[in-house]
Amino acid sequence: MNGTTEIRRVGDRDARAAVLAGLGGYLPPRVVTNAELCETLDTSDEWIRSRIGVSCRHVADGEATVDLAVRAGRCALSAAAAHTVDAVLLVTTSADRLCPAGAPEVASRLGLGPIAAFDIASGCSGFVYGLAAATSLLSCRLVDSVLLIASDVFTTMVDPSDRLSAVIFGDGAGAVVLSAGHPDQAGALAAFDLGSDGTNADLLHVPGGGSRDRKQAGGYSGRSAPYLQMDGRRVFTLAVDGMCRSVGHVLAQVGWTVPDVDAVVAHQANQRILTAVGASLGLDGARVLSNIGQVGNTAAASIPLLMAQAAAAGTLRAGQRVVLTSFGAGLAWGSAALVWPDVRAVVEQF
Repeated sequence: MNGTTEIRRVGDRDARAAVLAGLGGYLPPRVVTNAELCETLDTSDEWIRSRIGVSCRHVADGEATVDLAVRAGRCALSAAAAHTVDAVLLVTTSADRLCPAGAPEVASRLGLGPIAAFDIASGCSGFVYGLAAATSLLSCRLVDSVLLIASDVFTTMVDPSDRLSAVIFGDGAGAVVLSAGHPDQAGALAAFDLGSDGTNADLLHVPGGGSRDRKQAGGYSGRSAPYLQMDGRRVFTLAVDGMCRSVGHVLAQVGWTVPDVDAVVAHQANQRILTAVGASLGLDGARVLSNIGQVGNTAAASIPLLMAQAAAAGTLRAGQRVVLTSFGAGLAWGSAALVWPDVRAVVEQF
């Protein structure tokens, strides 16, 4: 199963596409270095850098997922010179509450009025799933513009005493404004590949707190496994294979070959995974963008945050052929392709 989802093709004069119109990013001000973590964990700076590729990460202090989402969303709206949108989609793995969804609160705090707003929970692949959902809203003419935000305070989901997982993650948010346009214009999302494998859900999960936990014999105790559990070795192998296959499906849809690709923006799970993906695809390291060294794995936020930073720095430039790819809890994966437009990015970081 390749999980391929196609959008309407360029030849259809009535087709509408989702076009990238602005990017935003936000990183909280507190920076936690490897040295600080090594004070309480049985690890070393050299081990973290060599195994994960992280030297420091931003950690939210007094801010929650919706707070970060509002900051990133405001940046994206500013970049797009947009005062309003027709819908807000919030992608997160670390929701502020089990109920209600956070997107309506984000829309309200941004002053966007009583517009459509909903959350998407698809692990670290959620942003690509969000792009596909936004594209569907735009292509069926339900809306003319969408603010898509991915925000995670994933450090709250990790056991701070676990030397293997506590060093990986950071907090952050990334956002894009998507507007209705034609499939042949720069910035139009040209193709998607989405897939999942629920038989491996337990390889990467947070078991505590949900309805299954609450229905256990004796009722909800609040003591059951509130932190991430992960089979790192197995996930590593599946992530590399899954992203490479997904990229292949997207390239086939748009008629590109690997040498045609100028940049791959992949989920920032682990630098070794990024290196392995590049090697498997036959891409040199410069074409597989990375910011994990400075921000860690920011879960669902990693792709849009990297896009915003790379655009602001001029690493992503108009006319480049760009592929986005992701893999994470679910298990779920997804990829998308676009020709990069002349687009502005605003990133608030410290």
